[in-house]
Parts: sequence; structure tokens; C-alpha cells
Amino acid sequence: MKIICIGRNYIDHAKELNNAVPEKPVFFMKPDTALLLKHNPFFYPDFSNNIHYETELVVKIDRNGRNIEEKFAHKYYSEIGIGIDFTARDLQAEAKKKGLPWEIAKAFDQSAPLGKFLPKEKFDDINNINFSLKINGELRQQGNSKDMIFTFDQIIAYVSQFVTLRTGDLIFTGTPKGVGPTQIDDHFEAFIESEKLLEFNVK
Repeated sequence: MKIICIGRNYIDHAKELNNAVPEKPVFFMKPDTALLLKHNPFFYPDFSNNIHYETELVVKIDRNGRNIEEKFAHKYYSEIGIGIDFTARDLQAEAKKKGLPWEIAKAFDQSAPLGKFLPKEKFDDINNINFSLKINGELRQQGNSKDMIFTFDQIIAYVSQFVTLRTGDLIFTGTPKGVGPTQIDDHFEAFIESEKLLEFNVK
């Protein structure tokens, strides 16, 4: 199982970090050790002083595929969930400055809390899904899949040109604006529409 993450997939988020809006999907990977197991807390790592949260819709791949055409991409997933892409922003800035890869800032242990999944059939339109994050009861991020630069199907078609997708793979599809720093003792709650699918504490 691998975790594929899409960067800069919402225009407002790209702008808030002063990044160019991409013409093609930008993707990177996290290892399976990045998953935060259910009901476990996220332990703030001692190698960073600036961990940011990024709330994202997550697609779970349920059949193997390579070089998938966009018109067939919908056949490769049947569930959509929510997760957090934790980023060590200080380490990322240092890596960017030196032209180095981002893995040190993105792929560390527990950097991908993952919530429950909902069947795709639950949604009238998968390109119009509301999702949100509350921290300590306060709304911090909200987004809608209609604002994604690249749709779920476009992402699957593009990524599968380079990387074979296998059953169980996860695709984090990008975050809207509103990312920010995480603090010890924060309480996270993530929602799709009004349904809470992810909850954990930071220690």
C-alpha cells in the first residue's frame, strides 16, 4: 500500500503559499508508516517547530491499474474519505531553498491521519463534496471538491501513467486554503458534509 499526495490542487491554497498554479498534477508520496492508526494521538515530532495541518479528501483505490484513461478512472475507486497531510513547514522551506526533495517534511511517521470512508454512491455528485476541519471546536478549514484544479478521475489518469495503482492505495487529493500551525493539546475533528469521520488529539 502506498500513499500518493497531490500538491497545489486548489488555487486559493497555492496562492496562500505563494506557489504557482500547476498545469499538471503535482504528486509526491508518503510511506505506509505515515498512517496514524485509528484512536491514536498524533505525537508532535521533536525535529520540527512548525507542523502545519492540511485537510484533504482521500480516494481509496480498489483495483489494480496502469495507464488508466480518464473516462475509465471512476471504475478504480468506490469510496471517498478524509485525512490530514501534516507538513513540517520549516523543514519543507529549508528543502525548497536547497532544491532538495520534500520527503523529510512530508513523509515522517504519523504524518497522514486517515478517517473513515464513505461509499461513492452516497454522494449525488462527487465533484461537489463539502469537507471541513475543526480544531478545538473552531472551524479552521472548509473546502469543496468542485474547487479542485484536477478532479479525482484526472488525478488517477495522470498518476497511473507513471505509477501502477494497486488495491488499497490511497490518494490524498489536495487541500483548500486555511492551512496553519498545529499545537500540542489540539483536538482535531474532520468532516465530510456534516458527518464526522476523523477525530484525534495532538500530544
